[in-house]
Amino acid sequence: MKIAVFGAGSIGVYVGVSLMAAGADVVLIGRKAMATRIAAEGVVLTDLHGGEVRLDGGEIPFAEDPAALAGARLILVTVKSADSRAAALAIKSHATPGALVLSLQNGIGNADILKEVLSGHEVIGGMVPFNVVQMPGNRFHRGTEGELMVAASASLSPWLEVFRKARLPLVERQDFHAVQWGKLLLNLNNPVNALSGLPLKSELSQRAYRRCLALLIDEALVVLKAAGIKPAKVARIGPHLLPRLLRLPDFLFTRVAAAMLRIDPEARSSMWEDMQAGRKTEIDYLNGAVVRLAASVGRKAPANERIVALIHIAEQQRELTLDGKSLLDALKSGAPTLAQSGVLH
Repeated sequence: MKIAVFGAGSIGVYVGVSLMAAGADVVLIGRKAMATRIAAEGVVLTDLHGGEVRLDGGEIPFAEDPAALAGARLILVTVKSADSRAAALAIKSHATPGALVLSLQNGIGNADILKEVLSGHEVIGGMVPFNVVQMPGNRFHRGTEGELMVAASASLSPWLEVFRKARLPLVERQDFHAVQWGKLLLNLNNPVNALSGLPLKSELSQRAYRRCLALLIDEALVVLKAAGIKPAKVARIGPHLLPRLLRLPDFLFTRVAAAMLRIDPEARSSMWEDMQAGRKTEIDYLNGAVVRLAASVGRKAPANERIVALIHIAEQQRELTLDGKSLLDALKSGAPTLAQSGVLH
């Protein structure tokens, strides 16, 4: 019943160590920098409800070599979207035949990439709704709510109890493709948050930034309708009501959407974290997925296309921030022009 977490970053460590604390046999597989931090400082998990889990470095099996996949009956893939194919090839080379593979990645199409390479394994799509950010002291902080959703499969039954004990219950869905698109609509806020430079709660408390997100979601909904895709409701507010809610004045939004602001003050998007660390972001698999879907049905998604361009500029400079009005203007008129004019700073 060994579990391997392949891609031990923020989400991978949080999920893997949660499962360890619940008694599961888990090995984390990741980069040397993470191995060094864990060995020196151990891991602390915290959440917005005040929960805390601590494990010493010596209690956490960690490997840099994918050969550690051998013997695992369940493999959780938590690598960035751009690394999905490389992860699949490593699994193909080292994993036990027949091991179950569960993708817990952002974006659309990661499970399809894994399935294409891993014909000898059952691959199941999964969705992580919550945010985890790395804090000083090797603390991994979960700042938002939500439960793991996965494509329904009888093969998951041996694992349901340990995930429940880890306070990470697996919610099985028959409509998982719709769930993925519902989650992606929420993830369209990742670049808005990254460019704001603010914690999620502060960003969403400002109408100008919310109008940016509403524009991106509205555009995506038009594209999804043209493609015949009905996104599932994965949050408290349904996807078609969300843009209208986001555009409310601040004083109304804070009352009507109080649940949306029930976010830990420390929470930030993973894209902000990637930019701060100088890593390539997943923008091409989030807003970029909307742009590609639009092209596939003969349409355009200009606002999403512009924020993709902005993030690619920001990836090169790391410390860029935009106020809400400037970002909204950029999404309506063109990101490259804005960047060249010096509004980015």
